[in-house]
Amino acid sequence: MLDQLRQVAIFAKTIDHGSFRGAARELGLSPSVVSHHVSQLEEHLGVALIYRSTRKLALTKEGERLLASTHPMFEAVEGVLSELSDSASNPSGELRVATPSILIHSQLTDTLATFSLQHPGIKLFLDYSDERQDIITGGYDIAIRMGLKRKSSSTTRALFKVQRRLVASSDYLKNCPKVTKPQDIENWDWIALAPVSHISPVFRKSKSKPIKIKPYARIVANDAFAVFHLARAGAGIAVVPELLADEYVRSAALQYVLPEWQLEPIDVFAEWPSNAPKNGLISLLVDAISPSQSLR
Repeated sequence: MLDQLRQVAIFAKTIDHGSFRGAARELGLSPSVVSHHVSQLEEHLGVALIYRSTRKLALTKEGERLLASTHPMFEAVEGVLSELSDSASNPSGELRVATPSILIHSQLTDTLATFSLQHPGIKLFLDYSDERQDIITGGYDIAIRMGLKRKSSSTTRALFKVQRRLVASSDYLKNCPKVTKPQDIENWDWIALAPVSHISPVFRKSKSKPIKIKPYARIVANDAFAVFHLARAGAGIAVVPELLADEYVRSAALQYVLPEWQLEPIDVFAEWPSNAPKNGLISLLVDAISPSQSLR
């Protein structure tokens, strides 16, 4: 069937150009190969399609019938190919994106806004939530994940890192003793994020061994913004993204606790279904939000 379709296309081009030579030039074939394909089509159909002479070609009745049916078919195909080509240069469609709510005030949202302006044909559905969304059952095209250890795979890509800091309100710290090492704060009033409350923080400092502590959280919340605002309100200390804390530290409403000790940053990465097109809208979005640098 495919061979016959190719032969029909060559036959149509031959008639359009009025000669085997003209069709050969456009198709990048030799005149003899063009003639051979037309002859093969005639043999397969069992009819003559073209009367040949040394100077010109003439269609038979059967050739006229075939040509009349091929033109609409090839015009339709060429129209679709043109639309697909235009779609590639002007992407269109829908993208459903799941992302942690903590990134609402980050550069990620700015990047998504810029992406939307650059690609007006793409409609974005953004689901900001601290609950881990399942891509397949949730019907998402892509999910932005956060974690301390990213598993590398063909369906994930590292995007950037988010620095974490230990913070407490200035009012809370007024009633706390001076501290010099992580063990000093193990029994303070900790506020934890539920999905990661079981993970013990590890503190690192130049020329010192890493120190892991196991604090007991007096408050556990399932929303990262709630954890941050509880710490700001003086309920205790919490590990929060630096991008949330910076402004309040500058205004002295919050303070960094043990600022000389560093916490491991969080990896932010994209994850998508295994059957996603390699050069589709998902790839376009991931390329836009992967600056390979820490998010501030």
